[in-house]
Amino acid sequence: MKPFFVRMFRFILDRFEKGNEAYAYRPSSRLILKVVGLLFFGLSAGLLFITLSQGKLTAIIPIVVFSAVGSVCMVVGFLGSDRAVATLWSSAGKKEIDKGK
Repeated sequence: MKPFFVRMFRFILDRFEKGNEAYAYRPSSRLILKVVGLLFFGLSAGLLFITLSQGKLTAIIPIVVFSAVGSVCMVVGFLGSDRAVATLWSSAGKKEIDKGK
């Protein structure tokens, strides 16, 4: 099932998986990315609820932006490679972290 979703979201993942320079990756970065994605989805859902309860669509731009950011975070967090996560955290090109030393 995962290869299907990787192919489906290839247009997002390709932007973050480019390059061959060294990158610094920590497993906690992936977990934090997933949590940030959930927070953005929660923020957009809350804004949508408030907007619909008022009967106006005044906050449609923030809802779309927060949903898009949450979607990118979740796609990279669940389907992306280690390089994609490191690139999203802007640590690509930095020195590789010593693992256990």
